Amino acid sequence: MLFLSCVIAILSLIPVSKAAPSEACEELVRPSDQLDLQHLAGRRALVAGSVSNISYLQLFAERDSATIHFANSTSESKLSYTRSKRVDKCYYSSNNISLDGSNFTYDGKDKSNFSAYFVHTSCNDCLLMLMTVDSGKRQHFYFFSRRRQLEQTEMDEFIAQVECLGLPPPVVMDATKDLCPENPSTEEIN
Repeated sequence: MLFLSCVIAILSLIPVSKAAPSEACEELVRPSDQLDLQHLAGRRALVAGSVSNISYLQLFAERDSATIHFANSTSESKLSYTRSKRVDKCYYSSNNISLDGSNFTYDGKDKSNFSAYFVHTSCNDCLLMLMTVDSGKRQHFYFFSRRRQLEQTEMDEFIAQVECLGLPPPVVMDATKDLCPENPSTEEIN
């Protein structure tokens, strides 16, 4: 018995390599199929999200609500969007992005430090955005929907995706909190 205890103790000291992602995980976190720009257009509320860095995740949890609004575009590969977040008051920022399949980049930003893509979801009115920042040191995974309350199966799928990515459990937004107004005054946009 003592021998078995020693073997277990020694084995527990050996580093365990990360297992290759399962086929189920590969399917769950695969990039979106061909993006339909009409599907992207419009406003969605942030339902939940996770960030690999705990400090950033704590900051993320402090927001009351957030939205993203993609504007219609005549271009097949360029879009603009406005983000809002409410933390006691509303904050807005606007960005232009370029699409390449399901990947996107922020126009005018250093692309070597950042990668992002839309992740497949079975939720018809949802968007999943996975962003890798600081050359892979930090991941942000955001779940947006046109609805504030999702079905449990949709949330379960998102939680499984978070687990597949090895991220901390997601922060779920409080659907009773007010969203920022859709049309901010120009002074409010950063």
